[in-house]
Amino acid sequence: MPVPFTKMHGAGNDFVVFDGVSRPIQITPRKIRRLADRHFGIGCDQVLLVERPTASGADFRYRIFNADGGEVEQCGNGARCFVRFVRDKRLTAKDEIAVETLAGMIYPRLEPDGGVSVNMGVPRFEPVEVPFEAGARENVYDLEVDGRTVSVSVLSMGNPHAVQLVPDVDAAPVNTQGPQIERHARFPRRVNAGYMQIVDRRHIRLRVYERGAGETLACGSGACAAAVAGRQRGLLDDKVEVKLPGGTLRVSWAGEGQPVWMTGPAITVFEGTIDLEKL
Repeated sequence: MPVPFTKMHGAGNDFVVFDGVSRPIQITPRKIRRLADRHFGIGCDQVLLVERPTASGADFRYRIFNADGGEVEQCGNGARCFVRFVRDKRLTAKDEIAVETLAGMIYPRLEPDGGVSVNMGVPRFEPVEVPFEAGARENVYDLEVDGRTVSVSVLSMGNPHAVQLVPDVDAAPVNTQGPQIERHARFPRRVNAGYMQIVDRRHIRLRVYERGAGETLACGSGACAAAVAGRQRGLLDDKVEVKLPGGTLRVSWAGEGQPVWMTGPAITVFEGTIDLEKL
C-alpha cells in the first residue's frame, strides 16, 4: 500500500519524512538504504520518522535513520524540519513542542519569520559521554590519522563530534580524511568529523563528514559542536553564524552547563507516496 512521504531540507541537508502518528510505519535498514539512494529511491541524507511519544511530557517521538540504514541519536537540521512537518500536517497547533529523541528531550520552536529554533541541549565533554577513548577531559586531543597527528575538539551534542580547525575549509580533506576519522578506533560509536575555518569571532565556515551519510550540505548538530568547540578554545563569541555549503545557521551558547540554541530554515520540497513493501 502506498505510504505518503514529504521531502524536506534544512540548508541543503535533506530528508524523507514519514508520519508514523496517523499510521504505523515499518521500515528496515535495507529499506532505508533504498529510500536514501539518489538513483533507485527518493534520495536523502536521512529518513525521519514522526511517532507518538513514549516519554512522559513529550509531544512526539523523533527517530532518525542515516542513509546507511543506522538509527542515530540526533539531527539538528532534521529537528527543524520536524517542527515544520508536524505543523503543516496539523499534528499539533503548538509553536514550541517537546520532542523525544534517543539523546533525550529537545524543544524546537517555530519562529514568527518562518524559521525554526531548536534547543539542542547541553553539550557534553567528558570522554565517556561522547563516547571517546581518552584518559581525561581536554579542550583539544591529538588523534593519529593515516600516519599523521591532527588536533580535534571532541564533544557530544547528543551525538559525537570531532572538530578540527583548518585554514581553508574549501581545501580541507573532508572526503579523504573524514571517513578515517568517522571510523577511528577511539570512537566506539563512530563520529561526525567537522572542519572549521574561523572567519572572525562571530563567523565561521564549516564542512562536516557525517557518520553514516558522508559529507552533507549542512549538519545542524555539527554547526553547534563547532561553535561550542571554538568558544571553549577562546576563539569565538557566544553568538556565531555558521556558513555551510547549503546555507547559514545561527548558533548561540552562553557557556558551560547551558543549552545550545540553533536557528535556521526548514523547507518542504515536494510530497508523494511510495510503496514500502516494494523497496
